[in-house]
Amino acid sequence: MTEIQPVYGSPALTVDSTLVIADLHIGVESHLRSKGFHLISRTDDMYDEILLSAGDCNKLVVLGDVKNTVPGSSKQEYTEIPEFFVKLTEVFNKVTVVRGNHDTNIEEYLPPEVEIAPATGMIRDDVGYIHGHTWPSNEVMSCKTLVMAHNHPAMAFVDGIKKQMSEPCWLRGKFISGGNRYLQYPESFIVVPAFNRLLGGSPVNGENTDFLGPLMKPEFIDMDNMDIYLLDGIHIGKRGDNLVKCRLWKD
Repeated sequence: MTEIQPVYGSPALTVDSTLVIADLHIGVESHLRSKGFHLISRTDDMYDEILLSAGDCNKLVVLGDVKNTVPGSSKQEYTEIPEFFVKLTEVFNKVTVVRGNHDTNIEEYLPPEVEIAPATGMIRDDVGYIHGHTWPSNEVMSCKTLVMAHNHPAMAFVDGIKKQMSEPCWLRGKFISGGNRYLQYPESFIVVPAFNRLLGGSPVNGENTDFLGPLMKPEFIDMDNMDIYLLDGIHIGKRGDNLVKCRLWKD
């Protein structure tokens, strides 16, 4: 039986001996710099956090959006992504990137040892992996548990004077249908928070939140009964019991 467990305090997931992370967005500092924010690169910090999160894992899966700029690329991405993944291949026996919507021509940045899975996803044992921006394959949708990213989930907290803050969170939920597209569908899903802490997140409990990706719709999943967990393991409860009016922002 596959053991799936979030890493305490980290936006990372272990699936047996595999560490799963998502949404690195290497190069986001260059994007922010163009808007007047002067930040140093956090790529080395992310590498260090991967090592701290890995434990006994000897394989790594990155669920898309390795790079930030789309279309095109920044000098930061050309410089940092190859070195980052070379170091990862020296730590893990196998490194796999599932292509995300920001990963145009990602193969140009990655060492040949890194496996690239298509945007339609991949399946290992009884677990499917996608970024989440496009339709998964029928094979991936036949898995028991689907792990996806793309939404940068965060829990929004709004106090009595309408001050808003948010915390990265996990979403766990159930599929209720394959819609008109899939004859088979997973029993459950997990949405992984963004690994890059600079990204913030999109409030999953906003009354008007419009989730990203074709699967994150009421046609396929039970939206209100998704469970929300903070990175420290605290179970906030069901999404439908925690809806708030809040400011919405998107990547």
